[in-house]
Amino acid sequence: MVRRILYRVVVLLLCPGLMMAQTSVPATPAGRTLQTWLDVMSSGDRGQAEQYVKTIDPRESVDGLVSFHDQTGGFVLLGIESSEPLHIRFRVREKNSSTTALGNLVVKDGKPAMVETFGLRAIPPGVTPVNVTLDAGMRAKVIAGIDEDLAKYYIDPAVAKKMQEAIDAHEKAGDYSSITDGDAFADRLTKDLRAVSHDLHLGVSFSPFKAPPPHEPSPEERARMRQQLEHDNCAFSKVEILPGNIGYVKFDGFMPVDICAPTAVAAMNFIAHTDAVIFDLRQNGGGDPAMVSFVASYLFDRSTHVNDLYNRGADETHQYWTAAYVPGDRMAKQPVYVLTSKRTFSGAEEFTYDLQTQKRATIVGETTGGGAHPVSGHTVADYFMIGVPWGKPVNPVTKKDWEGTGVEPDVKVAADDALATATKLATEKIQAKAADAAKSSGK
Repeated sequence: MVRRILYRVVVLLLCPGLMMAQTSVPATPAGRTLQTWLDVMSSGDRGQAEQYVKTIDPRESVDGLVSFHDQTGGFVLLGIESSEPLHIRFRVREKNSSTTALGNLVVKDGKPAMVETFGLRAIPPGVTPVNVTLDAGMRAKVIAGIDEDLAKYYIDPAVAKKMQEAIDAHEKAGDYSSITDGDAFADRLTKDLRAVSHDLHLGVSFSPFKAPPPHEPSPEERARMRQQLEHDNCAFSKVEILPGNIGYVKFDGFMPVDICAPTAVAAMNFIAHTDAVIFDLRQNGGGDPAMVSFVASYLFDRSTHVNDLYNRGADETHQYWTAAYVPGDRMAKQPVYVLTSKRTFSGAEEFTYDLQTQKRATIVGETTGGGAHPVSGHTVADYFMIGVPWGKPVNPVTKKDWEGTGVEPDVKVAADDALATATKLATEKIQAKAADAAKSSGK
């Protein structure tokens, strides 16, 4: 889900003159896999998505594919950049917008072929993508950049050193020598780093264009981001009143509070007078910690200390408290239920853990993904970046976090059954409260 959110956050423009003439899909294992993915994305059909995940790409999720279809409308194939039997590069455009993207697909031969790596990158304005073939010099430069950034920024210096030693050993053993594809190299490095750290926020990424150095967004960039976030309703996909006066809010990311607070306020005010509240975070990949505490503020009757965040580089800890004031009415008395899945991650896990440790919500669903460390991006070489976790949360109640373990639900059920289970629990709670009220009044 994080990948989906990052793909959609930036508004991108069609780059005329960069399309390839060939728009038919080659009859190769890679080409047939691409066509199947295009068909799934165009239809948005859950059955097709389930078959694709089951037989072609088990790393994907059915909900993720359907959600991506809903965001993009599917894709139109603009051209084939290059084609080999097991490797295809292609260019597509969203059906819902003028956003174009480059795709890079590598498969393992079989009946059907299975996805080995799949990268899809939106093309920033004014950027000319290139076909990158790695050589020994570029691979060495990438590894040297990773070593440097891990030493400077990673939250645990001892683990950083072990990761450096691991990828240096792989390089010396020649384990990377045959890798010439950027996505494949980034995936392999990520796997090798995580094999040591088990840190799911840590990852290497590849883009077929040179990324600009990290910088504060310009007014134009911020305007484009705001427009895209508003277009996507700040990741809030459903707000409704379920039977029995149960409020239901589904949102798939905690977007920047300075842009998306009005959307959150509208959602919370809509359910303010319900008798119970369900937050659906089963597809929520996280986001802004400030938005986490802002939404949580509606659920407490006073300012409450919910989280601390330690920054290794600054050697300081920032406290997060719920707000003393919120626009609208609070829901401090209603029972709260949070729906989780194994894809609930990062900031969504913080929201879940904060409410659970404060005994403010019942968690229903699956154990969450287990990613607690906040991350920042660094360019390590041309075309390559690394996301390095630089801090860690410290819960004021447990003095721990959920890194590597995830948040355990109070009521463990399959993610697909979480909404029905939580609705049943909420209904029983509401009915019990009504019965107690009737009994105490003598009726």
